[in-house]
Amino acid sequence: MPRRKNSSTTALDTSAAKIGEPVPKAIIDIKTASVGIPRQPEQDLGVELSALRKQVDALQQRVLDAGRLAKGSTGKAIRQTEAVVRHYPLSTIVLMAAVAGMFALTASRYFSPPRHHNSLALRDLRDFYDRMRERI
Repeated sequence: MPRRKNSSTTALDTSAAKIGEPVPKAIIDIKTASVGIPRQPEQDLGVELSALRKQVDALQQRVLDAGRLAKGSTGKAIRQTEAVVRHYPLSTIVLMAAVAGMFALTASRYFSPPRHHNSLALRDLRDFYDRMRERI
C-alpha cells in the first residue's frame, strides 16, 4: 500500500530575511541570534599609545641584550682562538696550509676549462660530418 500523505504543514518563519533583501555585512552571533558589530568600550588613545610605546621599548631592550650577548660570545671565541694559536703554533700553521690548499684546489678546478667534455663533443661532431660526407 502506498504511504498516506501528510496533510499537516509547518509554518514559515517570518522573522527571517525576505528573498531579495540585502544581507548585512557584519558579525553574526549564533548564540544571541544578533547581527552587527558589538559596541566596543571607549578607550583613550593616550593609554593605547603609551601601551604601544612600552612594547616598543621592551623590544628595543631585547634587541640590545641579544646584540650584547652576540658581541660577548664573539669576543670569547676570538680569545679562545688566540689561546689555541699560542699553545699550538705548528699545528695551526699545518691546519691553515691544508685549508688554503683545499681552497686553491677547488678554485683551480672551478676556473679551469673543462677538457674532456669539449673534446668528446668535437669528436662526435666530426664523426657526424664524416658520416654525412660519406652519404653524399
